[in-house]
Amino acid sequence: MEKELFDINWVMEQVAEAVRPFPKAAMFELAQKGHDSPFEQLVGCILSIRTYDEVSLPVSLNLFARARTPAQIAALDIAELTKIIRRSSFSERKAAQIKAIAQQLVDEFEGKLPCDRDLILSFKGVGPKCANLALGIACGQKFISVDIHVHRITNRWGYVAAKTPEKTMAALQNKLPEKYWIDINRLLVPFGKHICTASRPRCTSCPLAQMCSRIGVASYR
Repeated sequence: MEKELFDINWVMEQVAEAVRPFPKAAMFELAQKGHDSPFEQLVGCILSIRTYDEVSLPVSLNLFARARTPAQIAALDIAELTKIIRRSSFSERKAAQIKAIAQQLVDEFEGKLPCDRDLILSFKGVGPKCANLALGIACGQKFISVDIHVHRITNRWGYVAAKTPEKTMAALQNKLPEKYWIDINRLLVPFGKHICTASRPRCTSCPLAQMCSRIGVASYR
């Protein structure tokens, strides 16, 4: 396959096969373990911010073992909630944020988080990445969630050319087939962690080596 013939269908098939041996992205693993409500997905995503999946996943599971609904989390005091999620970065700030969201849902939405993007984005500290991921996984709504891996890899391929994750999301919305809008995050997170890494990616063993433009790659393995 020549570089100019970038077949995204073939690419996604190859990536899916390549990441099969690796752990799933944290939010998709949470869903597989039964934590697939919009609220749990949103909370899990908040806990994952600036935190490795290897940490955020067990932290989320620990929290949900103690409290998993807005009413249950709203009933926790900040100190207790902070203690439960302490391994997640910025745990005090996240505890206050999560409790405030939970309390608002109890007060205004009968303790449930609707599949409403505008509402989710109205919560303090929640951006498009977490809103789109929660809506995609929990609600089946077609949105693209662009994290550092999706941003880096799609630009490294040369599939899009964008300076920021926000601009990458817009570019992907215009180009990526809708059937991949949820899968792009599910697949590129483990692909970016284990193969197409930020520094010295494993290009010599990558199934996409012949078509990848390797934009911004200074050295590789």
